[in-house]
Amino acid sequence: MTQTPPTREDDQALVDAVLGGVAGAFEQLVRQYQKLCWHVIHRMVRHTEDTQDLCQETFLRVHQYLHQYRNESALKSWVAQVAYSVAKRHLERKRIPIAESSAEGDGLSLLDRITDDFDIEAASIEGQSAGHLHEAIDCLPPLQRTILTLYHLDELPIADIAVITGLAEGTIKSHLFRARKQLRDTLTESIGVAA
Repeated sequence: MTQTPPTREDDQALVDAVLGGVAGAFEQLVRQYQKLCWHVIHRMVRHTEDTQDLCQETFLRVHQYLHQYRNESALKSWVAQVAYSVAKRHLERKRIPIAESSAEGDGLSLLDRITDDFDIEAASIEGQSAGHLHEAIDCLPPLQRTILTLYHLDELPIADIAVITGLAEGTIKSHLFRARKQLRDTLTESIGVAA
């Protein structure tokens, strides 16, 4: 039931169809990326009505600026970048910080300590309920919550997340490290998941 991801050629064909005014092409683009758009925005803003409005704004912007897409990255990443930008602006307008301030100075480089072996879904199963996991994820700052979701649930590579967020890959790895650590701490405290 899993679909193969679109190739760069598929992406360019869809963009060309939309720009060429082919009937139904833009609707196809929306259908193809609406779930990703929802994930990115909802993880940032956590408010259903705002998420709906911001998804609409995202696709309006996608339509308006699609001529700027250069096929240098996957269309999926480009659409997610627009969604991220729309959500980030929304949070800035509401004066909601998107990342926690880093007060940790333990002397070790975060990049040296990052591992990808923390399996969110396994932690959820071991912890008896996905509800605890989702509550823990929801407690993360918007940026960490979004990066964690894109990496672990949407399975985007760090390079694509860098394109979406405009952050350096090392910064993304640092946010992933802090988010995983906070999740481990929270899950260990609340349901006894081993760190």
